[in-house]
Amino acid sequence: MDTVHVQSSPTKRPQVVIVGAGFAGLNAAKALKDAPVDVTVIDRNNHHLFQPLLYQVATAVLSPADISAPIRSLLRKQKNTRVVLAEVTGIDRDQQCVLTADGREFAYDYIVVATGASHSYFGNDQWAPYAPGMKTIADATALRRKILLAFEEAEHETDPERQRALLTFILIGAGPTGVEMAGAVAELAHVALAQDFRNIDPRSARIILVEALPRILPVFDEGLAKKAQEGLHNLGVEVRTGSAVEEVNEHGVVIAGKQINATTVIWTAGVSASPAGKWLGAETDRAGRAKVDQYLNLPGYPNIFIVGDTCAASQDGKPIPGIAPAAMQGGLYAASVIIERVAGKPASHPFHYHNRGNLATVGRSFGIADLGKIKFSGFPAWLFWILVHIMFLVGFRNRFLVLFQSLWGYITFQRGARLITHDGSTSVRQKQETPELLIR
Repeated sequence: MDTVHVQSSPTKRPQVVIVGAGFAGLNAAKALKDAPVDVTVIDRNNHHLFQPLLYQVATAVLSPADISAPIRSLLRKQKNTRVVLAEVTGIDRDQQCVLTADGREFAYDYIVVATGASHSYFGNDQWAPYAPGMKTIADATALRRKILLAFEEAEHETDPERQRALLTFILIGAGPTGVEMAGAVAELAHVALAQDFRNIDPRSARIILVEALPRILPVFDEGLAKKAQEGLHNLGVEVRTGSAVEEVNEHGVVIAGKQINATTVIWTAGVSASPAGKWLGAETDRAGRAKVDQYLNLPGYPNIFIVGDTCAASQDGKPIPGIAPAAMQGGLYAASVIIERVAGKPASHPFHYHNRGNLATVGRSFGIADLGKIKFSGFPAWLFWILVHIMFLVGFRNRFLVLFQSLWGYITFQRGARLITHDGSTSVRQKQETPELLIR
């Protein structure tokens, strides 16, 4: 394959390459809109994804298009910016170029690495086929298919043991994603699908949330975490804290030496950074995140910025969390430093993360909000959660649709995205060749 080498020269404007168009990368690109630089945004997907709402796609609340938007469309008004659809396979920090899978090379004067994170099974990667997680639209739609098919297959299953396994859903990890997902699955089973089947009662579905730590939501105030657990209990979710998973297999999970059979196991626990740290030869932490200096630079390389889930940054002796607000702030900060350095100025100040609090929902009308000195729960926290997430969504269309779907779901209890799509398999059960999938 021919190699295309995109060179920069002294007569050209500084070349800025941004790898990844998630929260950090997209905000960095937008902040460079009027800067005297040329920007290249490279991503292996053609869309920006609002990951905090992926669980609502997986539980048929929202459609994928409601929480995503084409990168080209988002950046089309930026005359100094181009978008490249490609998979980055390496970064040569000495030659200052980005390598892609199709043989192209993109030279840079400054680079912002914002390649995000993937699932971490804590050294048990063999569990991955049995306990998928959610990081992409493909992940979420595959989980939606798996969850909805479990009910379809249970409807005509004659073996009681097999039927119980089909109606058992286990979520591993009780951080915000696990709690929100557990509540959403419980409402799907116990409310949205309750009247739709003839041979099974979806309300008999068993939803189990497993956490190795002594309590759920460890980043939240303990009092709020207890209220969230009460909310899960009211939804019929079994919460098992202090319960480390010993094994995940084709039949379910093993906890405390006991096998719990379940056809749907969902991983909502740890994450692992992308291989960007290895590409750059950086020192990394246990999760593979590259360690950076106070300016979010790779130490010794002031033109290399590592932001979002890809970097291991700390503040006041504590790690900066891998959440959307931190990624957004990191992307904006990297862009501001690039603008200063292009102008021949030193960075005016080190990166400082402004923690604006933590939010989580438990079902359709209960939430918790930990805003530091201000803490509240219940319906007001749920409504606040919706407003904050809508504010962070990109595009008026997505904001309107998510607000409408949230309010519609609150009023009617219905799920508007209950679609089963196929990934190459031809039936609900592999023994059937022409299944009838009438999903409303």
